Amino acid sequence: MPTLLQNYYMIREYSGEDKNELLNLLRLNTPQYFAPPEEADFINYLDYYREDYFVVENNGQIIGSGGINYFPHNHESRLSWDIIHPDFQGRGIGKELTQHRINLLQNNPAINIVCVRTTQLVYQFYQKMGFVLEKTEKDFWAPGFDLYQMKMILNK
Repeated sequence: MPTLLQNYYMIREYSGEDKNELLNLLRLNTPQYFAPPEEADFINYLDYYREDYFVVENNGQIIGSGGINYFPHNHESRLSWDIIHPDFQGRGIGKELTQHRINLLQNNPAINIVCVRTTQLVYQFYQKMGFVLEKTEKDFWAPGFDLYQMKMILNK
């Protein structure tokens, strides 16, 4: 069921028809937030590893996306592949999309922990959302793109 956000943005589930628009969205954020080789990883994720993935639309244009992967044996989930169109960054869309997924996870009795693996470029965004830094690893994603692994314990 689509969710309407404050400024008439809509969050809905990903459809295979969204793939090309999402690849364009990734390219618009490369190389500022993603390394060029990550495009192949994103395609692989969408084709084979996507579990729950959402897009944010504004007047029929996809302006954001982000997913959830589940690890119920550890009572964990992971936010994955968060991307916001550069023209819409700083407007609270990423916050709304992140909160939308956290709310879904709050209602999942099998999940108590939410993890996010990001970079030094945006980890402060997740810190403001309540995630705590667990570890870092230099050049994890690509040269100049360090791993910042973060975690949130859900209050249920």
